[in-house]
Formats: sequence, structure tokens, C-alpha cells
Amino acid sequence: DEYRWKGPFYFIQGADPQFGLMKAWAVGDTNNGDDEWGEEIKLAEQAVQAINKLNPKPKFFVLCGDLIHGMPGTQWRKDQEQDLKNVLKNTDQDIPLVFVSGNHDIGNTPTRETIDNYCKNWGDDYFSFWIGGVFFLVLNSQLYFDSSKCPELKQAQDVWLNEQLAVAEKHKCKHIIVFQHIPLFLRKPDEDHDYFNLEKSVRQEIMEKFHKAGIKAVFSGHYHRNAGGSYRGLEMVVSSAIGCQLGEDTHGLRVVVVTDEKIVHRYYSLNELSSQGIEKELLEMLAKQN
Repeated sequence: DEYRWKGPFYFIQGADPQFGLMKAWAVGDTNNGDDEWGEEIKLAEQAVQAINKLNPKPKFFVLCGDLIHGMPGTQWRKDQEQDLKNVLKNTDQDIPLVFVSGNHDIGNTPTRETIDNYCKNWGDDYFSFWIGGVFFLVLNSQLYFDSSKCPELKQAQDVWLNEQLAVAEKHKCKHIIVFQHIPLFLRKPDEDHDYFNLEKSVRQEIMEKFHKAGIKAVFSGHYHRNAGGSYRGLEMVVSSAIGCQLGEDTHGLRVVVVTDEKIVHRYYSLNELSSQGIEKELLEMLAKQN
């Protein structure tokens, strides 16, 4: 049933609640300074309350990685995870949650063990789903960043992805949309590689594959600032954090409207979304029946 287009809808994208980073960043110790996260709890609660008030309801709420700050094996990790789950439990039960793994969730160089632990806690590290004729892919971008300790897992994701893209083609979907933590690029497809994007040759291969498959947009986080650009009709959307800001942006969420022809999105501060909800222009797009 979900293979069929049923008219416009929208979803909410958030990224990097990252419980513990604000304190760690403030004290200048990002390895061990994450022993308090009261501020992030409040921000995550505000995000959930804002989403619950929206009318009509979003189809789902996706969190694009770095759910918590504590890397695998660190002291506060379990408590951070539990506190985030306690906040997210209050999300309206008609709004499904979609989780994307980030580098802090499975490690900068993930292993089979760190990925297994993540999957036990949050669900699969890569998967796909359909909503009203639109095909969504959730990817584990750490496998593109550094799979040196689990090359067989990267290979498995690659094989799976090719199969999924073949399925999408067969069903003639309206749009294909990808979620991953690390952006392919921040502003330009040929920019230099650094911590916040993927290595150039890896990036080029993925961009070409996505372009050939007709993927319209990739949504990610990781940068703790808003950014983005495009490559041959593929839009790269980088959303700032619910939690710690590393630039000039506000704590916020992105509203993404999917229409017959296009994907339209706007980043809202948590205060804006809480107090005003979605602006008229986007609501009108949702009201148009095709």
C-alpha cells in the first residue's frame, strides 16, 4: 500500500541531541568533560513538545545521529542514553521515531561490537522504508568514513544498498530520500576532505551512485551548523543540532515537505516551532491534493 503516492506529507528532521557535548565543549575537554547534560535534556524536551503540538502530525521524526556524546566504552554513555530515551518516550505515539547512527553512537572507527551494541539500543544501523510512494534509506555513514575494523560490514551495506536501489527503480517511486550522519559535503561537491565530510574519492563514488539512482536529497547532521549544496540535481542538506551549536545557528529542527514534484524544507529554531508551528506557505503545500 505504501508504494502508492497518496498526496503531499511532511516529516521532521533533527540531528545531534548529543547529550554531554555542551559541558564538554564549554570546559574544553571533549573526551571526559561530558559529565552533565541537563541543558541538552531541556532542549530535547522542547523539541518533543514542539513536535507533539504540530497539526497535521508529521509522518515521522528522524534523528540524524550523535544521539549522545559519550563514545563507546566511556563513563557516562549508559546514563546519557537512558536520559535521551526517557525524553523521547514522550513523543506522540502516532509519530514514529527513526534513528540514524552517528560517530559518537558507534565510534569514529566502528567495530562489529560497537555496531551490535547500537543496534540493540536503537535499532538497525541501516534500513529502508516506504511512505506514500516515497522511498527512504537510512545509512551508516561511519562505514564510509572508516571501516578499517569491520570491512565486511561495509561490504554488506554496499551490497544491500545496490539491492535497495534496484527495488526503488522497479516500483517507480516518486522520490528517494537518504538519511545519514556525516554529510557527503558541506557546501561544494569538490571541497577538501576534513572531519565534517566524507573523503573525496568515497564521496564522488556515492554521489555518482545516488545521482544515477535519481536520489533527490540527502539529509544529515554532524556539523552542528546549517549548510548544504547540490551535485547534479542531488541536494545535500546539512542540519544544525538540537543540542550544542558550533556556529551561529539556533537549536532547532527541520520541517521537510514532500510534494508530487519536489522536496521543500525549512529549518526552525525550537522557540519558533514551539510558539508558531509551521508557516502558512508550507501548510498550503500539504493541503494541495494531487
